[in-house]
Amino acid sequence: MSALVAVGAVCRIGLGQVALGAPIPLYGILVKVGLTETLAFASGFVFGPALGFLTGALIIVISDLFMMPGPWTIFIAAIIGILGVGGGAIRRLSGNPSVVALGVSAAVLTVLSEFLQNAWFALFFNIPIVAALTMGIPSLVTAVANNVILLTTVGMKTIDLIQKLTTRSSGLRDQRVGSTQQR
Repeated sequence: MSALVAVGAVCRIGLGQVALGAPIPLYGILVKVGLTETLAFASGFVFGPALGFLTGALIIVISDLFMMPGPWTIFIAAIIGILGVGGGAIRRLSGNPSVVALGVSAAVLTVLSEFLQNAWFALFFNIPIVAALTMGIPSLVTAVANNVILLTTVGMKTIDLIQKLTTRSSGLRDQRVGSTQQR
């Protein structure tokens, strides 16, 4: 899980720095291209909802410490953590979901995430929620496209890799335990 947090935080920081240095305002778009949601979902899928939540939340908190921490950090961390919970829930509900099921899950979770982020923005800055949701449409479209593509490609590969690594390491651990018990 710590490797997922590290990779997610570094990608988010890197894309954030590129966006802030761009000659046109790209921050809201480029931060959506990170792997944050995919890694949170994959962690939840493999390790369960609690660790999925923790992975998503830590990616946001750690990356914000190097970028722009503010009153939004804890709220965005909790919202992205929800995607990790979603990964665990999908695993429990469907076991081994198809690519289509993962794509639909990614779209639904992303729309929920974007709605919550824009609702928080509206409440915090005291603007009408309809205005916040309308202003968030470009970010929503980018995030849905990003998460559906990444989750059904990189996410599936990440899930497979983590499952293989954890199965292999637990098998090696069992072998070591068995050999020490035979002595």
